[in-house]
Amino acid sequence: QVQLVESGGGSVQAGGSLRLSCVVSGYTYSRYYMAWFRQVPGKEREGVAAICSVRITNYANSVKGRFTISNDNAENTLSLQMNSLEPEDTAMYYCAVTFAVWSGLPPPLRWNEYNFWGQGTQVTVSS
Repeated sequence: QVQLVESGGGSVQAGGSLRLSCVVSGYTYSRYYMAWFRQVPGKEREGVAAICSVRITNYANSVKGRFTISNDNAENTLSLQMNSLEPEDTAMYYCAVTFAVWSGLPPPLRWNEYNFWGQGTQVTVSS
């Protein structure tokens, strides 16, 4: 059974930083897309950053230059370093994974491309 557990959320002032982590267990494939999404009440889940098994990354325009996605295969951990946080980054953040053979394109940021999800961690940025 695939399980994803996020941590690292919290409250921070604008301009600050947070690092989110997601421990993945039960996923035994070497090929994957992994991603971070975020959602605020009443809005659709938004893709923030994604990475594939050949380490190609993809970012939403709103976070480019501020967020960095990375993964540690040995530790089965996906991370999201978030710098220069803005109040608009306030949301519940989710990690996700799906089996995928890299297509040559950047990994997707559409939520319906991913099969396994964590429970989320809240990030609140105050002005």
